[in-house]
Amino acid sequence: MTLQMNILSILVMIQFVLGNFANGFIALVNGIDWVKRQKLSCADRILTALAVSRIGFLWVIVFNWYASGFNLAFYGPEIRHAVHIAWVVSNHFSLWLATSLSIFYFLKITNFSSLLFLHLKWRAKKVVVTIMWGTLVFLVCHIAVLSIHDKMQTDEQEGNRTWETSLGDSVKLSNVIINALVNFIPFTMSLTAFLLLISSLWKHLKKMHLSGRGFQDPSTKVHIRAMQTVISFLLLLAIYFLAQVTSVWNSNTVQHNSVYLLCKSLAILYPSGHSFILIWGNKKLRQAFLSYLWQLRCRLKERK
Repeated sequence: MTLQMNILSILVMIQFVLGNFANGFIALVNGIDWVKRQKLSCADRILTALAVSRIGFLWVIVFNWYASGFNLAFYGPEIRHAVHIAWVVSNHFSLWLATSLSIFYFLKITNFSSLLFLHLKWRAKKVVVTIMWGTLVFLVCHIAVLSIHDKMQTDEQEGNRTWETSLGDSVKLSNVIINALVNFIPFTMSLTAFLLLISSLWKHLKKMHLSGRGFQDPSTKVHIRAMQTVISFLLLLAIYFLAQVTSVWNSNTVQHNSVYLLCKSLAILYPSGHSFILIWGNKKLRQAFLSYLWQLRCRLKERK
């Protein structure tokens, strides 16, 4: 188990470093752009907020991994509860900002004749703000259930078994259900946006074919790039969702069994890997990243 823990810890640390680099790069590029131009587009604002939330999310995940995995002495019930709250908050904003970004891309890129869609398209910024404010209800409920669950576990570990069995089972089940819903709802919304993007692209390609313009027009490229960004988010979110549900189920049996540790180490792939995909899917970030790599390569050649 020690060897497995060491290997997975190295994997977690690699993802942690890469994730901090990618998210820090996004925040830095957009921050410099905001200082220069004194303004930032709505998509860039969402990207910046997403990058900042994921940096905090990565730190919380790694701290919890090492503190709980190596049984550090200071990691008592109060600190553990504070870390759990920090995890819930950072996870919430990381998920919903990414979902809002997918919806924003969908509203800005696609074209449908529906009056409802046109109404939402014209108010894309307000739609994103409304989604973020509305999801605070989920955040409050999640924190409330988590607080009760942590209190129950602390009482059981200290021998104060004041909780009834039926109530304890209900709290544990509620914790599992709300963890599933927290990930399933944004996944469903992003999946819907992706399917509608495909429908819009299909209609656009059909129109281009009938007009004889070909399929390499700018609108088609924008559709495809947005689809690549959304589908990558969906794939990584699906891995994260399965890892979270599996780890919650296994945490009630043996705290550090192989399945639990593997799922916790895979969960960090979502906030770190998706950030690189966002960089590659954004023209400004992609050019800045390639410029950085070119400068790094030139400096390495000069040293040699």
